Amino acid sequence: MPHAMEKPADFHHAASLLRFETRAFINGQYVDAISGETFETSNPATGKHLAHVSSGQAPDVDCAVQAARQVFDKASWSGMPPRERKKILLRFAELIEKHSAELALIETLDCGKPIRDSMGVDLPDAIETLRWHAEATDKIYDQISPAPRDVVSMIVREPIGVVGAVIPWNFPLFMAAWKFAPALAGGNSIILKPAEQTSLSLIRLASLASEAGIPDGVFNVVSGMGPTAGRAIGMHAGVDCVSFTGSGEVGRYFLKYAADSNMKRIVLECGGKSPVIVLNDVVDFRHAIEGITTGILFCQGENCSAGSRLLVHESVKDQLLSELKTAFQAWPVGDPLASSTRVGALIEKEHLAKVMSYIKSGKQDGATLAYGGQRLYAESGGYFVEPTIFDNVKNTMKIARDEIFGPVLSVLTFKDTQEAIQIANDTAYGLAASLYTNDLNAAHRVARSLRVGTVSVNCYSEGDFAVPFGGYKESGFGGKDKGLAAHDQYTQSKSIWIQLR
Repeated sequence: MPHAMEKPADFHHAASLLRFETRAFINGQYVDAISGETFETSNPATGKHLAHVSSGQAPDVDCAVQAARQVFDKASWSGMPPRERKKILLRFAELIEKHSAELALIETLDCGKPIRDSMGVDLPDAIETLRWHAEATDKIYDQISPAPRDVVSMIVREPIGVVGAVIPWNFPLFMAAWKFAPALAGGNSIILKPAEQTSLSLIRLASLASEAGIPDGVFNVVSGMGPTAGRAIGMHAGVDCVSFTGSGEVGRYFLKYAADSNMKRIVLECGGKSPVIVLNDVVDFRHAIEGITTGILFCQGENCSAGSRLLVHESVKDQLLSELKTAFQAWPVGDPLASSTRVGALIEKEHLAKVMSYIKSGKQDGATLAYGGQRLYAESGGYFVEPTIFDNVKNTMKIARDEIFGPVLSVLTFKDTQEAIQIANDTAYGLAASLYTNDLNAAHRVARSLRVGTVSVNCYSEGDFAVPFGGYKESGFGGKDKGLAAHDQYTQSKSIWIQLR
């Protein structure tokens, strides 16, 4: 990668010099799909071709599983002393940091997000996620249970084996790190299946894993389509666990795949329709406005925990909405490679059409379009949507029920705190929520009452690397990303009872 890559002012020039690796990474080497088939990936900001990527299918997944199983059984990684695994994973993090500008650029070109987010959020957080879990490798203890003096009763953790990780397109590297970091720290082998829209950064990452010293077969990346490569991972009897982040529709498939194959462990994170509650005791809206705006516009609203339902007390709604419109103006939409851009392009043409159809639905259902609502820069060939606010929304409307996955905010009102809680919980999802209040008692009461996995108070946040992340209801189950809890889903608990003589 040329030195110019390290100068963010010239990302367009750096992009012109990129040469993408597009093959799968299996057993320590890049390989074409056995079928020879490829699929096209394009730049969401221009609609133009980026690369043809190897289209892995069941035979390719089978090769990856065989390699992963073989190295697992040899115990060259799974049996390595934890402190040695930790050193290698920390070296892996150093290499990612060394190549972070290159990886961030690939990420932006592939998924349309602003380079300021890829450089300033995604890559730093992916690196720190890996470091955090690497440091935990030699700090997770087995247990001794209470037992008679003539018995040794142990409860030990063992790696689950071969892990399949199916990654979404909104945070390819970041979400992948949430999964491969604890899985590798526990001694497992892993097969990553990127979303077909965003395969390039994870394919590039694989060579860095090998360079760091992770043994061949431990870290594999199989690019391909969901119904082929994804299904093959879900159905393969040699895969012991699948961790999936994506839509509820696809998450249900993985439950079926597990039932129809080897009843493998399934960990799901399947989106949300997160409420943001603003009580009428908030005396200074500036901080709340900042959190609300970030919560819906960061990553173009293509974020599972996006605060897409704003529930505001009816007495302060007009003032809040007025200030919110001003805040939205400070998030310019445009070229993702421009440092001033805060809202980039939606992932693909089909998703653009979906988001626009929800905006149309909101109008038809009687909501008031208070801000935005237009497609932008159609002449560029890219998939840009103006940040959008709907007022006078009822919780029965589609824009309040469905996960739009775009920069579309629905504003609803409530009369008292109990009604706010009722509206917030009246959804099939339960991933996250935010609450703004100056009342400490209300903060505790409301946070306890919300049926979600994460509640942020007076901020928009999912917590740091130490905080488990996962949802209630149709937002998923089976395990948590982040924190020490993430290690549980990639390990087996074994009881060993020894009678002394």
